[in-house]
Amino acid sequence: MNLKRTKYKKVLELLLAFLFLLLLWALLSFIINKPVLPTPWLSLSTFSRIFISDLLPHLLQRTFRVMSSLIIALFLGTVSGMVIGRWKKIDNCASPVIYLTYPIPKIALLPVLMGILGIGETSKIFLISLIIFYQILVTTRDAVRDINKQIICSVVSLGASEWDLFKHVFIPASLPKIFTSLRISLGTAMAVLFLTETFATVRGIGYFILDASMRGRYQEVFAGIIAMSLLGLALFIVVDLLEKKICPWQYI
Repeated sequence: MNLKRTKYKKVLELLLAFLFLLLLWALLSFIINKPVLPTPWLSLSTFSRIFISDLLPHLLQRTFRVMSSLIIALFLGTVSGMVIGRWKKIDNCASPVIYLTYPIPKIALLPVLMGILGIGETSKIFLISLIIFYQILVTTRDAVRDINKQIICSVVSLGASEWDLFKHVFIPASLPKIFTSLRISLGTAMAVLFLTETFATVRGIGYFILDASMRGRYQEVFAGIIAMSLLGLALFIVVDLLEKKICPWQYI
């Protein structure tokens, strides 16, 4: 019963947030009173009208890019972070390299990557994966380093192997922070992908929004923004469900 109440409460909170944003949008549209900011009703009507014919192909392309990048970065970042966090010598060697390369704005590398990997999907997915990789890597490394050393010593004293440590200590202890970094990375991926989709491509929500704005069809611009927001919401819900499934102790 409590679980059902929690679900209903979350749905209600989501609906209230949606209504609040609609009212705020309507108010701003009334105050500004220019075509560049159409009313939410017009944008929602346009969204429902062009979703199947125009928006869906771009949305599917964006979903493929985001999911591919997240899976690649999650695997590489998690494995690298745990190895670096586990062994001090590796951490001493890797940390300076991470600190020097992490602050570099990776989006500036897009023309270079396109020159090397081409203008297709590979360069875009590689760039997004690279950006997300650093976020997951640093979070995972810090999560492993923060584990109480007494817990590690206790498990080792019981005869645990290195694999046992990763399986029963490092991975379970790091998972909640990895999911947190995944949520942050998801927002970053959506933002960076918008920029990559406006550069040398004819597929993706970013391209759709830019093309609509160049033609002055602002209701289509906001229809694209709505589609992008709904995709982000769906992906966040998937991450939350995965965390509840994989880390049930977080919700006790």
